[in-house]
Amino acid sequence: MDLIEVLDGGMLSTVQDLGRYGYQRYGVPVSGALDLFALRAGNRLVGNADDAAGLEITLIGPRLRFLSPAVIAITGADLDPRLDGHRVSMWQSVPVKEGTTLAFGDVRDGVRAYLAVAGGFDVPLVLGSRSTYTRSKLGGIGGRAIRAGDRLPGVAAPVVEGARSRRLPRRLVPTYGHQHALRVVLGPQDDAFSEEGVRAFLSSAYQVSEQSDRIGYRLNGPTIAHKAGPDIISDGIPFGAVQVPADGQPIVLLADRGTTGGYTKIATLISADLPRLAQAMPSDEVTFARVSLEDANRALREQEDRLDQIETVDPDAERAWAVRAAAAAAAAAIARGHRP
Repeated sequence: MDLIEVLDGGMLSTVQDLGRYGYQRYGVPVSGALDLFALRAGNRLVGNADDAAGLEITLIGPRLRFLSPAVIAITGADLDPRLDGHRVSMWQSVPVKEGTTLAFGDVRDGVRAYLAVAGGFDVPLVLGSRSTYTRSKLGGIGGRAIRAGDRLPGVAAPVVEGARSRRLPRRLVPTYGHQHALRVVLGPQDDAFSEEGVRAFLSSAYQVSEQSDRIGYRLNGPTIAHKAGPDIISDGIPFGAVQVPADGQPIVLLADRGTTGGYTKIATLISADLPRLAQAMPSDEVTFARVSLEDANRALREQEDRLDQIETVDPDAERAWAVRAAAAAAAAAIARGHRP
């Protein structure tokens, strides 16, 4: 069933799920969403399984017209989403009528937004995944970003008028900003770096380079010194590996990374902090702090707990909350001597 007509593809919008596993030994990258937390949250908000395919939207969003009624959720970066010109609540399920147009405005916070639709996007499975890997033209819509004229198929899902919606509690909604404190577990080749190199890595601020993409984030900052050069016998590369080539500048490898690499890896970003890095834009500041494997596992469990706290919202209670919030904001403006 054609669910959405693409009026404008935006900068880079691709169909992604949790990734293409089991084929790295053949040189096929995992791909999948860069911000797995945001995609999974979106899917849960609309009643999908975690691995349903959604749309990853980068910086400049698309314009999409719904050809059928749907229930959607927009998570991740705040790119000012609007339905027929009206602001859309994020991190919450929202019913959409046939003929409605979804568009995006200015970047407010973060880089990548995710659109989940009830039932998921029904593009073909390729090697067990619907994720798009553009360099090999695998998955998604013809293995590429969406563009004007495309029609995105979806699985028919019932839309019940007046149904209660779901949302991630406001206290748990992430904000991203432009300074990103990231936690790492050292290794697997941290012994290939000098003490000064490891110290520089853990005590310095790095800037996200403009030459960053879904393969990896290149960072600019103090040089990380090797003991005897950067080369190793190629080995596997996990999501979040911090690779340091000959120039001493770190590269954090992401979803579209190659399956193996021959440069030393000083550390690996913990899974719970990968979504934070995925929302960093060029010139943002990144710092690294060493944690133990136990700390990394604890942070991941805490992230899973946040997903489990998605709640059902009573529409009447939500409207009453909005009225109270507006009244409080107006009173605060008057107290400051301004008109609301």
